[in-house]
Amino acid sequence: MLGVANILILPSAFFLLPFTISGPLSLPQKTISFVWLYGALSERVVLDDVGLRVTYPIWIRWLLRRGWSLDWSQITALKPRTTGQSGLVYYCLSRDQQAYLLPMRVAGFARLVQQLESHTGIDTGDVKPLAQPWMYLILLGFTGLLLWVDGWIVWTAWSLEGLS
Repeated sequence: MLGVANILILPSAFFLLPFTISGPLSLPQKTISFVWLYGALSERVVLDDVGLRVTYPIWIRWLLRRGWSLDWSQITALKPRTTGQSGLVYYCLSRDQQAYLLPMRVAGFARLVQQLESHTGIDTGDVKPLAQPWMYLILLGFTGLLLWVDGWIVWTAWSLEGLS
């Protein structure tokens, strides 16, 4: 996901160059934007004998969400909900009826679901990943295409800048 975001953002400075008054972003602005984006996309899911934790690295946690954690004994059910794009996501319900979004875009999702079932006794036979592996291959292909287009935009911008 970070690759797609960078490829979408990278050529904007060159594409918008003729339309901006103050010019393209400076190096410190680009650096701060990249660090913030990297932190926002670096969510971590931790499974252990105690429970399930969703957290962010400590260097960005103060700025973004703090994450959440649930002991296995607190999880009482999985509640499915449809998304706006007709997908299906699951929420872990706690004993106090709080709902926590089950992380679905993680490496080893099947293992996460297996551990959830073994520690809680909740039937997870119907729980499937939100995105299938072939969808990520399509995303990789489009990322490559966008990277090629970005290169073309940058090359064109530099060529036109030399003409004026």
